[in-house]
Amino acid sequence: MAQNYDVVILGGGTGGYVAAIRSAQLGLKTAIVEKGKLGGTCLHQGCIPSKALLRSAEVYATTKNHAADFGVNTGEVSLDFSRVQQRKQGIVDQLHAGVQGLMKKGKIDVYEGIGRILGPSIFSPNPGTISVEMNNGEENEMLIPNNVIIATGSRPRTLPGLDIDGEVVMSSEEALAMTELPKSILIVGGGVIGIEWASMLNDFGVDVTVLEYADRIIPSEDKDISKEMQKLLKKKGVKFAISAKVLPETVEKGEGQVSIQAEINGSNETFTAEKMLVSVGRQANVENIGIENTDILIEKGFIHVKNTFQTKESHIYAIGDVIGGMQLAHVASHEGITAVEHIKGNAPHAINYDLVSRAVYSNPEAASVGITEDQAKEQGYELKTGKFSFKAIGKALVYGESDGFVKIIADKETNDILGVHMIGPHVTDMISEAGLAMVLDATPWEIADTIHPHPTLSEVMGEAALAVDGKAIHS
Repeated sequence: MAQNYDVVILGGGTGGYVAAIRSAQLGLKTAIVEKGKLGGTCLHQGCIPSKALLRSAEVYATTKNHAADFGVNTGEVSLDFSRVQQRKQGIVDQLHAGVQGLMKKGKIDVYEGIGRILGPSIFSPNPGTISVEMNNGEENEMLIPNNVIIATGSRPRTLPGLDIDGEVVMSSEEALAMTELPKSILIVGGGVIGIEWASMLNDFGVDVTVLEYADRIIPSEDKDISKEMQKLLKKKGVKFAISAKVLPETVEKGEGQVSIQAEINGSNETFTAEKMLVSVGRQANVENIGIENTDILIEKGFIHVKNTFQTKESHIYAIGDVIGGMQLAHVASHEGITAVEHIKGNAPHAINYDLVSRAVYSNPEAASVGITEDQAKEQGYELKTGKFSFKAIGKALVYGESDGFVKIIADKETNDILGVHMIGPHVTDMISEAGLAMVLDATPWEIADTIHPHPTLSEVMGEAALAVDGKAIHS
């Protein structure tokens, strides 16, 4: 029998389930269709499991290499990777149970299966009825919603000709399920995900080589951050090949190794390791969900939406990775909330993506909000900048992690903050102060005038803000 809903959401990832919760809070009858597990990629194959592994890697590397610096004698330090994976899975399972509980609390119906959008039919004169192919093999369920939100997410992309076999050549999803660590690995792609994996595996003791097509790693970040990240990871033993055009047709797999050639400065170089991790971005999951039965536009592989997240079919919305843009879990969540508020008839503020904080959970961490120095110059701003090192911050020395800095970019004419860029200890937790400052249109002097407690890592923000006008105290 067909079921009627105010809102049906295709995809129960971070964007989808958050949208469902807000929808239920607003009194809308809501359902989610999810073919896998609630929580989606972020919870099961992305954000959470990778950060759990990164934390284990950090603890291992700190204990092995730096315990004596703290006066702690540990003896021989060894790694039990099976325990590492057990801890990771325990965290995932706990959070998954929490999401399931939230669905019950909100009286949100969850259909486990593949949902497809139907065209006009006996159920509705408009496209949007959802046929759910149930995972349990039972007869398809028909859901008749007033509104649909597509939140089907994305999956790892690869290079043409560079096939993922899941064993020797992996994406991040297969890498997360490894039962044993390789002795060496090639990472194709030095973006955020590639650098997080390079840092993690290096801390676990793996010989890591990163091949990056651009002229610097994490090219979306400020140049000073990229330069510092490469310097610090190289110091730890990570090897880099920059401006390296990987040639997929040259891949060779042998017993216990894989090799590939890359064109660098006009000549080909061969790189060999035990495993290869391909990390060259993500592609939207737009196939097999019935988009062809609608007038929804696909542009460059992503669903085209308005700033209200409506597609060309005004009652069908799309959010998260499937629309491209900033493919971040926290962005998808806010897009979902905005879409639901619009469905309810409220007037939500359009998301200002320039004010979204970004984070790299490597060791060291990096984080940023706003535009880079190069972007600011391209946009015609006359700039003033302040930079302050963690080496002058007492809490950083106490932690034993004093590499890195905070950089603030401001408009010389108006004193508005244009961007804040950080690299160093716990900066992914500190970036929200900068994000809030930009949302409130704060100036560097207002950050500097905020009394930061001593000793804390956050003091670096106050000092960097003072440095914008050449007034830093401890430099």
